[in-house]
Amino acid sequence: MRPDDANIAGNVHGGNIFKMIEEAGCIVGTRHCNQQNGERCLAALVRVEKTDFLAPMFVGEVASVTAEISYTSKHSMEVQVKVVAENILTGARKLASKAAVWYVPLSMQDVGRIVEVPPIKYASAEQEEEGRKRYDAQKIERLEKTAKIEEIVPPPADPERHTVGFSQHSLIHLVGPSDCTLQDYVNGGVTMKLMDEAAGLTAFRHCKTNVVTASVDVINFHRKIQKGCVVTVTGRLTFTSNKSMEIEVLVDASSLMEEEKGKYRAASAFFTFISLDKFHKALPVPPLKIEGEEEQRRFDEGKARYLQNKAKRLADKQRQQ
Repeated sequence: MRPDDANIAGNVHGGNIFKMIEEAGCIVGTRHCNQQNGERCLAALVRVEKTDFLAPMFVGEVASVTAEISYTSKHSMEVQVKVVAENILTGARKLASKAAVWYVPLSMQDVGRIVEVPPIKYASAEQEEEGRKRYDAQKIERLEKTAKIEEIVPPPADPERHTVGFSQHSLIHLVGPSDCTLQDYVNGGVTMKLMDEAAGLTAFRHCKTNVVTASVDVINFHRKIQKGCVVTVTGRLTFTSNKSMEIEVLVDASSLMEEEKGKYRAASAFFTFISLDKFHKALPVPPLKIEGEEEQRRFDEGKARYLQNKAKRLADKQRQQ
């Protein structure tokens, strides 16, 4: 990892790790779907499951990314990705990040059309059944999230410190050729990096300290973004605990050349950030000041996700002991 991969504190930017994860998943998925003679296709990212940033990566470390397909449906595939960081001076290795990502294969001849995925062989019937359960769960959740798309309310002119409006932040990006796949749609890793940057700026404004990505709940890609679109990425705080903060990130896109088509929601996610001191120890997070019923509703939903994830971590820890 090089200096231009890091944030101002010297940690490798979470957005760059997202790009590595997406690229590894895309390569594995595309290879799998093109292993037979037939219509050529390219794996397109549609969803990122719970992503954990388990250990920080630093400049000078070597990142090794592995990806393996864990489940296939008729038109989609789940890929498990792990990122291992190695200190080449000491030989020490650590699991830095892991994620489950979903792809669909898009035809190269008829752009936008989803083709069938060749099935994989499972080690057991139980493994296949577990994968089917994950597939059904994410499919239902994606439909529910699409149905609940909300508008973004601009912050007030002079917001009070530690309110939602005080830290809310938007990035605007014009999609160029270098951002896109062979089919002129935005690469999923580019979108995730922009989302991580917007979330990081929101977290920094709230804490005014070094902040890092701890995890991402789920990233849903609702619609594709084409070359030439203007993308607006907005981060807003939804919940704070004693040492973490949840930030909702919304990605809206509109065509620069066809403004009459209007703006649409392209992606959404919940990021969890923590505040760190100069020794990389977690600091307390300032409480979020709630204003209005909508902010209270989002806070309560964020708290429910926080408690659910905390309970899952404890259960996983007990299972490993």
